[in-house]
Amino acid sequence: MDKKGKIYIVLTIIALLSIVVFESTKPQALNWYPSYTKHHKIPFGTFILHEQLERLFSKNNIVDVDRPPYEYLNSNDSITGTYLFINNRITFDKAELDQLLDWTARGNTLFIASESINKTLLDTINADNAVISNLNNFDNVYRFKLKNNILIKNDSYTFDKADIISYFNKIDTLNTSIISVVDSKNSQNTKEHINTIKHPFGNGHIILSTLPQAFTNYFLLTNPNQNYTAGLLSYIPHAQSIYVDAYYKSGKTFYSSPMHVFLNAKELKWAYYIMLVSVLVYIVFEGKRKQRAIPIIKPLKNQTLDFTRTIANMYYEKQNHYEIAQHKIQLFLDYIRTQLYLDTNVVDASFIKKLANRTNNSVKDTQQLFNNIEKINNKTTLTKSELEALNTLIESFKSNNSWKKTF
Repeated sequence: MDKKGKIYIVLTIIALLSIVVFESTKPQALNWYPSYTKHHKIPFGTFILHEQLERLFSKNNIVDVDRPPYEYLNSNDSITGTYLFINNRITFDKAELDQLLDWTARGNTLFIASESINKTLLDTINADNAVISNLNNFDNVYRFKLKNNILIKNDSYTFDKADIISYFNKIDTLNTSIISVVDSKNSQNTKEHINTIKHPFGNGHIILSTLPQAFTNYFLLTNPNQNYTAGLLSYIPHAQSIYVDAYYKSGKTFYSSPMHVFLNAKELKWAYYIMLVSVLVYIVFEGKRKQRAIPIIKPLKNQTLDFTRTIANMYYEKQNHYEIAQHKIQLFLDYIRTQLYLDTNVVDASFIKKLANRTNNSVKDTQQLFNNIEKINNKTTLTKSELEALNTLIESFKSNNSWKKTF
């Protein structure tokens, strides 16, 4: 490699190292993804909530359910307590909602905190919801209040990370209790909107909240918002089991890829990136395609003719004319049997006549050929001229065969 190429390599390595140092010292950006998953410590995870549930209630009464509610309740029809759903969007199908409502009517509590609530469920409790206009609320700061005087520890609680806030614009005023309300802090319109309600259903209760963020890490760590969340949780029966849904979650409850281990730790992540860059540098500078010389393999020759010539020369050099004549006679008789379909065991006048007719030879020439063959068979030695004469007769006889002339 020339001097110029080496300079380019050094400059590339320095640039890569500079990028690595810069990225490793840069503050890591917060992940604001609305996960609502219990093992996530990101702002919108629910890691702290699950810790507090185990502290406020008995740890043995907290049950994580990672199956669909319909499937879980079918398998555990006799359970009692509170079924807690927290996510930015929860959509039950009709069969699943009917299953949950039947279970609630038997004296249990259905607690749902979601920005979007099933229309069918709202119709069931004679309620409806809408979205608060933030036309004059440019900072997206909302103020929440608990309506139960026993639970009020602060005048209000603020939240500034919601793009939209929905509320209940219609409720059954005779049966529905208001748990909390919300308004836009910086808006000139100070009208309070209902955002958490409790409605009796059969022998049980349905609790609906339009602020699932109230149960996230960010909200709970913003003092004194934890009191607001505690006020909502106080409506859950204390002595009963709490079935925390882990199925309807926007974030994954587990990582299916082992690469999460590398990418989640900053040191391992950059080690992985450096390895990829090193491989790329190797491919660019050293990974040129190198073609090995392909040897020329000559195809195998057909040695049949050479073999035949070798055998023939061997016999000829030994001057063993008699054996060559015998081979020649046997091959000729085999030719008659396989190509002319005549039996050669008995050579008489009838055989001579049939053979002459099939080969377009005269009876005289045919008889002369077999007389010569019989003469040779009666000898024990043979001269070169006699062998040549036999070969001439046989080849001349076969050349007149118009029926099997190709053989």
